[in-house]
Amino acid sequence: MKAFSDFSISPRLLLSLVALAVSACDGGTGTNSEPGRPANETSARTSEPPIVRAVAEPVAHSLVPLPGKEREAPAITRATRVVLETTAGNVVIEVYPEAAPNAAERFVELVASGFYNGTPISRVVPGFVAQFGINWREPHRQWRDRPFPDDPSLFSLAPGTLAFAKAGPGTATTQVFINTAQNDRLALPQYGSFSVFGMVVEGMDVVERFVRTGDPSMGLDQMRLWTDGEAYLASLETKPTMIERAYVL
Repeated sequence: MKAFSDFSISPRLLLSLVALAVSACDGGTGTNSEPGRPANETSARTSEPPIVRAVAEPVAHSLVPLPGKEREAPAITRATRVVLETTAGNVVIEVYPEAAPNAAERFVELVASGFYNGTPISRVVPGFVAQFGINWREPHRQWRDRPFPDDPSLFSLAPGTLAFAKAGPGTATTQVFINTAQNDRLALPQYGSFSVFGMVVEGMDVVERFVRTGDPSMGLDQMRLWTDGEAYLASLETKPTMIERAYVL
């Protein structure tokens, strides 16, 4: 499944999302799928170490445990803020290491490395998700072949939450999707067991303005992006929203 390949309401769309996740991760480990599997070194800040905010009391956040997972869901006491500067405006994300440790670590690592700089919002399905995370440039492209272990799915995939796309168990690599609807079904095993690791805390109005281009349910052709993104983007009549820079605050 594409971690979130087809964030449509119908089973067919869900399967497509899963496929998208797989295609986003295409290449193997699930990098092509994304939501399933969802940069140029233009920011001098990408080399700075991530700053994690730790406090004695739980930090303010809007994550809600999935039904039946209330006792398993950990308290959220730490958060790392990430900014996505896009051609549609800025989006501020809080990453919660305790919510999904492996996913949170990978996302912050990718941001700090400059992976998301100069990359497109490759899939926008209104009422479902917005996905990104394909960088065809070297040395960033190698990340598509570096899957990380899945985290338990403990928190609701509510509007504004983020999860890594994947094509099956243990295939998440670089693609991330932002939920733009209540997608708790994606936490079910048959839909991928996606795990929330963060949330948009500023800029959901910007997310809603992300350009929809490519296939209505799958977005841009992930294989073409991974192969020669520059030429592919130049050939598009409708240009996608671009992440100009991503950095840790």
